[in-house]
Amino acid sequence: MNRRTFLSALTLGTLAAPLAGEGQPARKIYRIGFLANGNQTTSRPSVEAFRQGLRELGWVEGQNVSIEYRWADGKLDRLPALASDLVKTPVDVLLVSGVAGIRAALQATRTVPIVSSITSDPVVYGFATSFARPGGSVTGLATQFEDLATKQLQLLKETVPRAARVAILAQHISTSLTPAVQKAAEAAVRALGLNAQVFEIRDVAELDAVFRTAKAERADAMLVLPSPTFNRYRARLAEFAVRHRLPAIYESKEYVEAGGLMCYGPNFSDMFRRSASYVDRILKGAKPGDLPIEQPEKFELVINLKTAKALGLTIPQTILLQANQVIE
Repeated sequence: MNRRTFLSALTLGTLAAPLAGEGQPARKIYRIGFLANGNQTTSRPSVEAFRQGLRELGWVEGQNVSIEYRWADGKLDRLPALASDLVKTPVDVLLVSGVAGIRAALQATRTVPIVSSITSDPVVYGFATSFARPGGSVTGLATQFEDLATKQLQLLKETVPRAARVAILAQHISTSLTPAVQKAAEAAVRALGLNAQVFEIRDVAELDAVFRTAKAERADAMLVLPSPTFNRYRARLAEFAVRHRLPAIYESKEYVEAGGLMCYGPNFSDMFRRSASYVDRILKGAKPGDLPIEQPEKFELVINLKTAKALGLTIPQTILLQANQVIE
C-alpha cells in the first residue's frame, strides 16, 4: 500500500467510526413502578433496601433503570388509582406490598408483571396457583401473618407472665388480610388460656379512646395487628401504650425504634432487598408465573429496654436471650 492509499483509507475509517456509533440504538432505561402503602418517611427503610438490592444486581438509577413512586399514605382506598396511574406511565414491572396492593395492581393490569415484596399467602387469596409455580402475573415474597400472631402472643405471654387479658388492636377492614389474622390471633389467645378483646378502629383519632377503654377493662397487654395506618403512626401508638401502661408487641422493629416495647416478625427491609432479584429476572426476560414465590429467611425479636423501664416491666432473661437486638 503506497502513502496516498494509506492516508485515504485512514481518513475514510476515521469518518466512518462516528457514523457507525450514531447508528447504534440507545440503551434502554427500564421503568419500575413502586406502589407504597405508606409515605416517603415511613417507607424510607424499604425503599433504600430495594434500591440496594438493585445496585447489587447492576441496576443503577439514571443509567439503566428508573423508579416511579406512588404513595398511598396509609389510605388503601387510594391504591387502585395509584396503580392505574403507574400502568399508564407506563412501567415495565410493578413492585407492590400487601393483599390490597396486589389487588389494586391486578385491577389496573393483567399484562405488566407484578412483584410482591410482602404479602400473606398468595395462593389462599387467589393470586397464584402455587408457591413453586405461581402461573400468573404475580410473584415475589410472602409470609404467614396468621402464624406470626401465634408466635407474637406466646412471646408477649412469656414477657408479661401475669397477663390474663389481651387487647387486640386492628384497623377496621384495612385489607382482606385483617380478618384472617384477627381470627388467628383470637384462636391463639384461647389456646394460651387468655381472654381477648378486639378493638377495631376506623381512624387514628380513635386511638386514645381505645387505649383508655382497654385499660379500663383491665387489659394486661396488647397485640397490634399489621396495618399500613398503624405503621404510619408508630410513635403515637408507642406513646399511648406507655401512657396507659400496656405492654404491646408489634410486627416490625420500626415500631420498637419508635418507642414500642417489642416486636417479632420478618425483617421487612430484607424482603424488599430480596424482591429486587425478582425485578432483575423479569427485566431480563423471565415470566413472573415461572418464578417461585419465596418466604422470609430472617425473623427478628427486638426489645426496647427503655420502654420496658417506663412500663415498670422487667424483661425475663429467657426473652432477652432470644432477642436479635436490644435497644437500651
